Amino acid sequence: MARVVRMFKAFKTHWKKTTVGVCLLTWGGNWLYGKHCDNLLRRAACQEAQVFGNQLIPSNMQVKKATVFLNPAACKGKARNLFEKNAAPILHLSGLDITIVKTDYEGQAKKLLELMENTDLIIIAGGDGTVQEVITGLLRRADEATFSKIPIGFIPLGKTSTLSQTLYPGSLNQVQRIADATLAILKGETIPLDVLQIKGEKEQPVFAVTGLRWGSYRDAGVKVSKYWYLGPLKTKAAHFFNTLKEWPQKHQASLTYLGPTKRPPEEPEEKPSRPSLYVRIYRRLSLYWASPQKEIPHEATLEAWEEMQLSTIELSITTQNRQLDLTRTEDSMNICIEPDTVSKGDFINRGSQKMCDPQLCPEGSQCVQASRCILQLPEGTEGSFGIDSEEYEAMPVEVKLLPRKLEFFCDPRRREQMLQPAVQ
Repeated sequence: MARVVRMFKAFKTHWKKTTVGVCLLTWGGNWLYGKHCDNLLRRAACQEAQVFGNQLIPSNMQVKKATVFLNPAACKGKARNLFEKNAAPILHLSGLDITIVKTDYEGQAKKLLELMENTDLIIIAGGDGTVQEVITGLLRRADEATFSKIPIGFIPLGKTSTLSQTLYPGSLNQVQRIADATLAILKGETIPLDVLQIKGEKEQPVFAVTGLRWGSYRDAGVKVSKYWYLGPLKTKAAHFFNTLKEWPQKHQASLTYLGPTKRPPEEPEEKPSRPSLYVRIYRRLSLYWASPQKEIPHEATLEAWEEMQLSTIELSITTQNRQLDLTRTEDSMNICIEPDTVSKGDFINRGSQKMCDPQLCPEGSQCVQASRCILQLPEGTEGSFGIDSEEYEAMPVEVKLLPRKLEFFCDPRRREQMLQPAVQ
């Protein structure tokens, strides 16, 4: 009892030190418990990958080759450590023949894709910018028709990993997200994703799986990191200082677009068997002796282009990959034209929302669905486009939808969710 009394007296005398000590012990205990949980997640993922590695391969089959494009600069330079700690052990235990290619500077992945030899899998380890570079290099190849059929895996390591929201279940734990993405590659389930081909007047085309943004929200969002010293107020501060410029901020342009196109029927997986020799001879003779048929000229159908003049605070052209529906019957991209009559208060509040969801199309915006569009900018237009979180100089561009162009590995649970409308 006397000891308890002495402890209470010591606490009363040194209550500040005691409070700080308790807080440090609590924080340290939570940190150690979190590390322990992460190790359990890694162990469980490695055990699941070991099952794939233990599978016997027939003697007439070769080990699958996987090429990993790793951007060490992603996630403020932490991507390499995240990959080696969470994803690399899973890939090596799976039995794949892994080749890791580390990029040293921006744009290197595009050049490396031009020199890449045959591979069975392509794995992108990084953020949105790394994805954009890899698919651009892939689709610029002369033999892109063949290489675009190679399935692609995405391991989210970057600060912005928009594509992971489509491919994998949401998780607040970074180790869990990386492990789920890596295991999804081993499970082999894929979904087709749309791609946007963005071509300027002189430049080579750039390809994107998310979309293009042009406007004040994007410009303010790029400057958020400069106000890091304001902590949680940095986002609102960046948008507030952006309103001190000329207001209202209007972006003038001319937009010409084509409407959605109907999705063609899927090709049968198995080709019909070749007819017998006698059937082929009979068909050739019947074609030879048949009287020639007159060809009926087909009138060329004119494409119904529509044109509109824009005055907007922000324009976005995005794919439907974010809310992917595998049962849809039309192929289109979404064009969101936001009104330029926004108050400064609404601009600041909406800017914070767009930092969490860049594809947010607020009420009052004009939404257009198109399969192809041409964006003409007035002469002397300054500013930049944001193409999959990468910055490009603003210029007149033609945007073309390439529906279901690339196959990406996804979690089987996400694929089932995308097929739910067909069941209902």
